[in-house]
Amino acid sequence: MVLDTVKLIVGLGNPGPEYTGTRHNVGFDVIDCLAYRWDVRLATEKFHGWFGTGNVGGNRVALLKPTTYMNRSGRAVLGAGRFYKLEPEQLLVISDDLALPVGRLRMRSGGSAGSHKGLQDIIARLGTDAWCRLRIGIGESIGSTTNYVLGRFDPEDEALMEQVKRRAADAVAYWIEHGAELTMTRFNGDVSPGT
Repeated sequence: MVLDTVKLIVGLGNPGPEYTGTRHNVGFDVIDCLAYRWDVRLATEKFHGWFGTGNVGGNRVALLKPTTYMNRSGRAVLGAGRFYKLEPEQLLVISDDLALPVGRLRMRSGGSAGSHKGLQDIIARLGTDAWCRLRIGIGESIGSTTNYVLGRFDPEDEALMEQVKRRAADAVAYWIEHGAELTMTRFNGDVSPGT
């Protein structure tokens, strides 16, 4: 079987146990879900992050969780991108999004970072916004934005988010096979309980 060029999938978050399970770390959580599904070990520290590779349906995939902290995520993405000589369409970044309600997924193949510092840093370091991103709604902040994104979901939202993370992982797998446009059509929208 001949493998295609690599697809780099990056989940954004903050390293360390104090950030585990926080709203800002849903990108990390989706990478963990994919690593489990695809039997990819994220045991290598490379490109300023936890890194692993695998084969998914004849496609070479690389999973990356930057350990640079959110605001410097671009350092890890740039390092991996240069190593693999990636074209923009080979990159997918998964992040949380305050502008989307809890349980909504939105994939885009380019565009601004909004207020997301991790996405801003990636755009700045790559010098382009023409790469895919999958945003996962965490709801609008109540009070301090920093406290909100670094906080944890309430029990009702947490139950929904477990389904959302699985659905996001499904979207990533679909993107690998079918590209951004078809994935947007199929997966953009709210994740309903029980789906």
